[in-house]
Amino acid sequence: MNTLQQDKYVLLDNLTSIWDQIFTVAPLVVIGTKERQGYDLAPKHMAMPLGFGKYFGFVCTPRHNTFSNVLATGGFTVSFPKPDQIITTSLSASPRMECISKSEGIVNALPILRAPSMDAPILADAYFYLECGLYKIIDGFDDYSIITGTIKAAYAHRDYMKVSEMDEQQQILKNPLLAYIAPGRFAKITETIDFPFPKNFKR
Repeated sequence: MNTLQQDKYVLLDNLTSIWDQIFTVAPLVVIGTKERQGYDLAPKHMAMPLGFGKYFGFVCTPRHNTFSNVLATGGFTVSFPKPDQIITTSLSASPRMECISKSEGIVNALPILRAPSMDAPILADAYFYLECGLYKIIDGFDDYSIITGTIKAAYAHRDYMKVSEMDEQQQILKNPLLAYIAPGRFAKITETIDFPFPKNFKR
């Protein structure tokens, strides 16, 4: 086995965030929580299914209200926005003001709905929603934690459902997906190619 040719690569400085020194692809979701008498929304790109079962998780910090809201209520929603909702998604991250709650100053001005079976907001017109009950919080990643939830209900827009008789490329071309290109960019995904799985591959 050959060794990495270091003349083609740069050793990154790990005293600062390595994730700010390279572009990576991530999902972009909006987490919704109940906050006292109002609601909160927060976009997250460090978010993912946990296995192939009914679990979903995202990275958060106790410095953010989303963390304390999930602890207080025991649940959260997940909205998967479409590419044309990038401005709404960005606005949901607007900082709070001391004189007015985020719910009154920001969230109520955005196109939101109440989740069907829990008292938490979802982003209107997203293509995929999850309602999650708190499963466990895993601490210890510096001042960040992984909040994990059990998926209690999931809702998908009909146009985005995977249907065997449809051409998948044409479906995604017509109904594009949103990706976050960390740090600080996003992409509208319209072109995809079948993944070349090895013969007899099983997950």
